[in-house]
Amino acid sequence: MARYTGAVCRLCRREKQKLFLKGDKCYLEKCPVDRRPTPPGMHGQGRSKTSEYGLQLREKQKVRRYYGVLESQFEKYYEMAAARKGKSGENLLSILETRLDNVVYRLGFAMSRPEARQLVLHAHFTVNGRKVNVPSYLVKPGDVVALNGKSQSLSKFKASIEANASRVPPKWLELDAANFSAKVVARPERDDIDLPIDEQLIVEYYSK
Repeated sequence: MARYTGAVCRLCRREKQKLFLKGDKCYLEKCPVDRRPTPPGMHGQGRSKTSEYGLQLREKQKVRRYYGVLESQFEKYYEMAAARKGKSGENLLSILETRLDNVVYRLGFAMSRPEARQLVLHAHFTVNGRKVNVPSYLVKPGDVVALNGKSQSLSKFKASIEANASRVPPKWLELDAANFSAKVVARPERDDIDLPIDEQLIVEYYSK
């Protein structure tokens, strides 16, 4: 499946809530979700009753869009989660949280996950001193994520850090803002993930 290249605000409207895919725009009054809180399309206002399967599908799609993951990638992550000890739904969210692009977003280096993905693709970040340009790279406890030397002088990152100063990184990430780096100190727990997600619906979707 090809990556979605259309208007991302339509994705938010389809899920009937903000997925925070447009950075600053999501916090402004002109956000389309606030102005038009119905699904896109000519039949958007007529969609009212949703089946059990529909709820499960929508939850899966919502989480996939939150993290900017393709369908095939998402299925692989679920297989990984199901193979681990513990609850499959919580394991899935933990895996998604450890994607490098999500870590960059959580640390405040980017205003949105799509922007974080682009920054990683352009090799602005290193993991344990080595450049990594793969957004799906999964970090693990003990890893150090940092801006590479050349990128640290760019005003864009200084502005992002200042703009996101009020955003507190999750406790599994130890941020060193002065040195534009952070250490992964633990695996993400369910309590660390503040997104409105019902992961059990996703488990039920894949259990059919």
